[in-house]
Parts: sequence; structure tokens; C-alpha cells
Amino acid sequence: MAKEKKQMSFLDHVEELRGRLIKCIISVFLFSIVAYFFSERLIDFLTKPIPEVYFMSPTEAFSIRIKISLIAGLIASLPVVFYHLWQFVVPGLLEREVKLVVPVVLFSTFFFLAGSAFCFLFILPLSIKVLLGFGTPKLKPMIRIGDYVSFISYLTLAFGAVFELPLIFYFLGKLGIVSSQGLAKGRKYAIVGILILSAVITPTPDAFTQLMLAGPLYLLYEVSIVVVKIVEKKKR
Repeated sequence: MAKEKKQMSFLDHVEELRGRLIKCIISVFLFSIVAYFFSERLIDFLTKPIPEVYFMSPTEAFSIRIKISLIAGLIASLPVVFYHLWQFVVPGLLEREVKLVVPVVLFSTFFFLAGSAFCFLFILPLSIKVLLGFGTPKLKPMIRIGDYVSFISYLTLAFGAVFELPLIFYFLGKLGIVSSQGLAKGRKYAIVGILILSAVITPTPDAFTQLMLAGPLYLLYEVSIVVVKIVEKKKR
């Protein structure tokens, strides 16, 4: 079976990728429809860290419900998305490594949800508290729902993505692309890269939010070094 997949032509791979993308899109669409019926509760839940939010145009309230439903549909579809992603990647792996697809899908989903939950429960409330603290009795916040949803969705999805780092390094270690010794020696370069990455992917230019992302990201880098060490010991 693995050999047949390796002999697929470029067009066959493109066709397979198209089919898997369509399945992922269908999954997101169906979950989004379900999520729309709970969109009001989702808005109430997401806006807990702030007292009030406002919409500035007649269509904004409706469009925000659609946007929140799509984000919820994407998160609910993560097992499906990760499954098809790894199924597309596994043709080049050995048969015993192909059997790891299901555990990898479960761990990928767990790490992404853990990162998003960590952001929403700890980072987001603290960030909002600090940022709103710059107001004065005359300078009061009037937060637009569209800006707020964009801020929290971008930040939580970014945290979910960076929490995949140990899993990515696990596979890079198995393939021999990276080593624990090389990662340890490259700490100073990693710190610079992490700071730059945090500045790029955070939705606001404030240093506080960037550092709140950079801290966990560096810890994940250290965890990745340990993960690669374990992989190397198993190889020996």
C-alpha cells in the first residue's frame, strides 16, 4: 500500500489533496451550521472579560455571528483536518510509522486545544486588563465587537498553533533533521526568533501581549529539546 502511494504521479497527489481539502471544508461547514444556533451563547461567553461591546453597522452583528460560527466550526473540525493532513503526509513513512496517524491526530488536537484554552483562560483576561488599564476617567473604552472578535480569535488560534511545536520537533527528530544538541546550542538564536515571531503574529503592537506569547513559546522550545532527546534514545 505504501509503495502504491509512492508511485502516484504529481497530478494524482494534487487530486488527492483536493479531495481531502473538500472533505475538510465540508466538515467545517457542517459544524459551523450547528455552531450558529449557539452563536448568541458563544458571544456572551467570549465577551466575559469586558463589560460591553458595540456594533457600528446594521450588518455587523449578523456578520460577527457568522464569523464566530466559522471559527467554532473550524475548532470542532480539528480532528478531521489533522487526520486528512497526516493521511496526505504518511505515504513517505514506514508501515509502523503509518500506524501512528491516529495517536498523532489525537495529540495534535489536544495540543492545539490546550494552547487555545491557555490563551483564553489566562493570557487574554490578563492582556485585556492591562491594556484597558491605560484608560483614564475621560479616556474610556468603546470596544467594537468586530475588533474584539478579531483580536481574541487571532490570539487564541496563534497560541493553538505554537503549542504544536513539540509535536513538530518530534517528527523532525525522528527524521533526523534536528538533534537535541543542535537545538540546545541554538537557544540564543531561538530566543531572537521567538521574539520576532511573537511580534509578527500578535494582533496588537504592544510589548506586553508579545511577551505573553514569547514566554510560553520559549518553554515549548525547551520541551521540544527534551522530546527530541527521548526520540534519540529510542533510536539508539
